[in-house]
Amino acid sequence: MEILLANPRGFCAGVDRAISIVERALEMYQPPIYVRHEVVHNRFVVEGLKRRGAVFVEELSEVPDDNIVIFSAHGVSQAVRAEAKQRALTVFDATCPLVTKVHMEVARASRKNIEVVLIGHAGHPEVEGTMVNTLARLAVCIWWKIHLMWKP
Repeated sequence: MEILLANPRGFCAGVDRAISIVERALEMYQPPIYVRHEVVHNRFVVEGLKRRGAVFVEELSEVPDDNIVIFSAHGVSQAVRAEAKQRALTVFDATCPLVTKVHMEVARASRKNIEVVLIGHAGHPEVEGTMVNTLARLAVCIWWKIHLMWKP
């Protein structure tokens, strides 16, 4: 069997949606528009959004009170959502629907005391958001790297 990798592949629907949310916020409101974590892993897109007034931050504490914040396609924990609400931040949630589905499945498994094995990259916002949304005693993380190899 031969497997062909289409390159470039373009963005998935969740990433397209997240980019559109940031672009619309920049059009509708005055910059700065704060975005928690880079909305996508694409430096060209991120730099273009920065030039238009998006400010990418790692932590919610970097967003001034009473401002707009967009959660990236990678999602956030319930603690981040609660902090944004407590600080009266205007939130636009650009979390990919498939990421939200994973959060819900992990939470459901946790409530049923089902052990969860999550495979992902250490420190990645999507993995952190998923793990924090469940009970740590029930979650087992395996960190790994994927190496994609092909002939140019």
